[in-house]
Amino acid sequence: MLKSVSVLALDGVTPFEFGVVCEVFGIDRTADGVPNFDFKVCGPEAGRPLRMSVGAHLTPDHGLDALAGADLVAIPAFHRSDYPEEALAAVRAAAEAGSTILTVCSGAFVLGAAGLLDGRKCTTHWMHADELARQNPTAQVDRNVLFVDDGNLITSAGTAAGIDACLHLVRRELGSEVTNIIARRMVVPPQRDGGQRQYIEQPIPVRCSDGFAPQLDWILSNLDAPHSVGSLAARASMSARTFARRFVEETGRTPMQWVTDQRILYARRLLEETDLDVDRVADKAGFGTATLLRHHFRRIVGVTPSDYRRRFSSDESACAATA
Repeated sequence: MLKSVSVLALDGVTPFEFGVVCEVFGIDRTADGVPNFDFKVCGPEAGRPLRMSVGAHLTPDHGLDALAGADLVAIPAFHRSDYPEEALAAVRAAAEAGSTILTVCSGAFVLGAAGLLDGRKCTTHWMHADELARQNPTAQVDRNVLFVDDGNLITSAGTAAGIDACLHLVRRELGSEVTNIIARRMVVPPQRDGGQRQYIEQPIPVRCSDGFAPQLDWILSNLDAPHSVGSLAARASMSARTFARRFVEETGRTPMQWVTDQRILYARRLLEETDLDVDRVADKAGFGTATLLRHHFRRIVGVTPSDYRRRFSSDESACAATA
């Protein structure tokens, strides 16, 4: 049962991620039928102001000892890469004593520094996922999801994904009714679909060879044309086998994987910037049919084209064009 929540605060704490935890767990909503949590903000020293990341200060009422015994220890993001050893020791001790640990965004790096990510599934903001994996080589870092529930460790992706993780934990521990009450008060959906893939920009890969660059440029200028490894190899005056090998060396992707990635990137731009219906988007991006576009779009981006357009279109009228 989730009754007590302690939040770790350190110098460099970011206000939004800290505020997410406070909003979900720190507000008394007993009048609405939500159980009240024993909520504590804990720093290296009770009463000592901490510098936030935005030119303000936060003063915790409790020291690190108040992490001990909490049902949930929440760790927001920090604009720093080093963490006090006493804070890491307190997080380790809480985990060993049975507390659930929840991190928001780059708060996952605190778990890594505390040695709690070894062999564990986790996530963080997509911009920091590679660095988290580099620092914690045995961790299973999922770059595509909004949050990962790995039992006593719950890690979330960037910023607003912390809301998803917190509400998920409430649902897991207290049920959907309580979750829906909190979500309505926050004016957020109780559960979002898709993952953070839909928020990741997909730039064209850096080209390493001037000799191969014209091949990629031609493909990008002719995405709506049918392509195969054989046809692309013939245009480059190479055997299919040599072309495929060179392509992987240059881009890190097979020819057809790369073509599909670029078609999806172009489709995303069309959905954001035009009012073309899905059939026309599919045709211009080289998928041929809306069915094929939807298949690859959901696989790569994580949501359907229509959902993506509703979230990212710069023209509200374009949303009606997406069936």
